[in-house]
Amino acid sequence: MGNIIQTNDLVKNYRGKPAVDQLNLEVPEGSIYAYLGPNGAGKTTTIKLLMNIIFPTAGSAEVLGIPTHKIGPEQFQQIGYVSENQKIPGWMTLPQLLHFCKPMYPTWDDDFCQRLMTQFDLPNDVKLKSMSRGMKVKAMLLSSLAYRPKLLVLDEPFSGLDPLVRDEFIRGILELTETEGWTVFISSHDIDEVERLADWVGFIDKGKLQLSEAKESLQERFRQVEVTLPDGAEIPKELPKEWLVPERAGHAFRYVESRYGEASEERFRSIFPQAEIVEPQALSLRDIYLALARHFRGVAQ
Repeated sequence: MGNIIQTNDLVKNYRGKPAVDQLNLEVPEGSIYAYLGPNGAGKTTTIKLLMNIIFPTAGSAEVLGIPTHKIGPEQFQQIGYVSENQKIPGWMTLPQLLHFCKPMYPTWDDDFCQRLMTQFDLPNDVKLKSMSRGMKVKAMLLSSLAYRPKLLVLDEPFSGLDPLVRDEFIRGILELTETEGWTVFISSHDIDEVERLADWVGFIDKGKLQLSEAKESLQERFRQVEVTLPDGAEIPKELPKEWLVPERAGHAFRYVESRYGEASEERFRSIFPQAEIVEPQALSLRDIYLALARHFRGVAQ
């Protein structure tokens, strides 16, 4: 199984400054890939490059094995795309929207479309402009799924959705990807929601991809470490690069170990031989994201 998305030293500059900087991204086919990063990190720019909405300054990218500058109707018929800023024909009802979209997609599945409409609990007689934010997102998702795309790209899909709609959205995506084997590439700030979905994670900061790996591997190597320092213990100015966001409060010292393993305690003991260490704690994806965001913000200062 190969990569459904791949970029090679991809660059996009705005006014001479990189929004995406030497990006080398690989999204395995069949994965649910969470693309994370703070505001302005380059997530939406990446997606627009992948969808051939904007053109790169340098480098290249492939989607479905095709260079993005050559993506045409045949490829777009295999890609579903839902963005928080997506424009919709508000004067249409949902059946009118679906009737409009259907001729563009040879793989359109009427039975599947009807099943999704029932599952999403969407009305037939309400104009799109009169729908709630949650209904609009589900309508866009429905129109992007009815033709059974190989790749589903979601840019901030949870924005403005209430908890019930979010839960329905996530359960629907999980069920569909499990049964259909689709690939999902999702950019979102809602880390708790993404954690329920993703099996791969990428973190971008200031246009640079800082990590990309299976979620299981990522959570295996990150640990929160807390220790009690003896009287008079000093914190060295130079700490191991694997220790992120170190903090001290009196005798307490804590940090996030980003390469936790057999050598971790030995590394710690070489610096603090007399300290008492608490059992390192596993971290949620949200905690890992916050540690990385704080770390890279501190590096930039």
